[in-house]
Amino acid sequence: MKKLLMLIPACGLFAMISCSPKKQPELTNQDVSKVVGHMTSVMIHDVINPPLAARFFAYTCLAGYEVVAENDKQTNSMRGVLNQYPDIKHPKQNTGYNYQLSAVLAMFETSARLLPSGTLMLGYESSFIDSCKNIGFSSEVIDSSKSYAKTISKQILAYAKADGYRKINNYPRYKLKQTPGSWDLTPPAYMLPVEPYFNTIRPMTLDSAAQFVPDAPIPFSTDKNSTFYKYLQMSYAKSGNGLKQEEKDIANFWDCNPFAVQNDGHMLIGLKKISPGAHWMGITAIACKQAKVNFSKTVQINTAVAIGLLDGFICCWEDKYRTNRIRPETAIRRYIDPHWKPLLQTPPFPEYISGHSVVSSTAAVILTHYFGDNFKYTDDVEVSYGIPPRHFSSFTQAAKEAAISRFWGGIHFMDAIDNGIIQGNKVGNLVVAKMSGQKKS
Repeated sequence: MKKLLMLIPACGLFAMISCSPKKQPELTNQDVSKVVGHMTSVMIHDVINPPLAARFFAYTCLAGYEVVAENDKQTNSMRGVLNQYPDIKHPKQNTGYNYQLSAVLAMFETSARLLPSGTLMLGYESSFIDSCKNIGFSSEVIDSSKSYAKTISKQILAYAKADGYRKINNYPRYKLKQTPGSWDLTPPAYMLPVEPYFNTIRPMTLDSAAQFVPDAPIPFSTDKNSTFYKYLQMSYAKSGNGLKQEEKDIANFWDCNPFAVQNDGHMLIGLKKISPGAHWMGITAIACKQAKVNFSKTVQINTAVAIGLLDGFICCWEDKYRTNRIRPETAIRRYIDPHWKPLLQTPPFPEYISGHSVVSSTAAVILTHYFGDNFKYTDDVEVSYGIPPRHFSSFTQAAKEAAISRFWGGIHFMDAIDNGIIQGNKVGNLVVAKMSGQKKS
């Protein structure tokens, strides 16, 4: 009898060991970053413009974020945080899913529907699923996780559809103004203006596109004693031999112009370059990896940066087409030197305010909130595109360098850069306050 009594606990222990649920594999911050990286590759392929790229990043990250928010108590829903954000319905009847896997798949599903060449994202998704099988995810968990992902993605896509971007195609074609000091098409491709109505779409955290209107640009004037003409002379001086090699290197590092082309006889050949927003999403990936941020926090940080980029572009584009200011290249050729060329090719939209200055400052404020003031890192985002890495002691330093690079590149006046930094800081602080649950001042 004693032997039997002693055997019962042993059997119970064996049963508990043998019947305990198998521990699920865990995904990492790199799985999140890879989705964003794949998006960047597809957007380069599709030559997506910078504001639209930010829109794609924002909604894609939101899809992953909503899955995390439902399953991780440390992450709050965006309900009541973002403008007109819906009450996302989560599939309560869905069981057997892995929320990390669902979050990544929701990002894949959303980006595949948003991007013109979204089928490429589905190919990346298929490879990702194969890798998940290899690390131990069962087919049942994968199927359940994908079902969950599609449910969330569908709702985020509906939220995106309602932001007003689709209406832009129905607006009248933008007409160039012929008044002195107005923006005009620039060589070598003389492209039409990009996204002149981007300020009409729904922002995510801003009250409106005009919430943070910067100081007015220096008034245009051909008077050689005017402030504008002095700014013009400053830009003209920073050309050719006027630039130090370090300044050239910095300008080229932050170029990020998806519209760049080069002459080849009678042909113009497009150059593959990432957008400024994609560059900062790449920096976000570097920071999350270096700081060993967990999966959920990585999704949160990527979402915050993407939202900031979108709202930064919305208010920046409000100022660009409202002020409609002439580019240095056009003004210098007309009033000083008809043969002058900037170091960088001028992007196809008005000059004021500097988009690089706005969105870089926005991203830097958000990243500083999460990683601190003195986060040292190496930016190797564009090594695969032939751009050598640069080292930074903080995100603020990088943002300031990105901003001044536009002056050294010959495509912005200094007031557009200085005021762009101010505007970007305001947007970044607003996003941080909103996502931290604070009331904006």
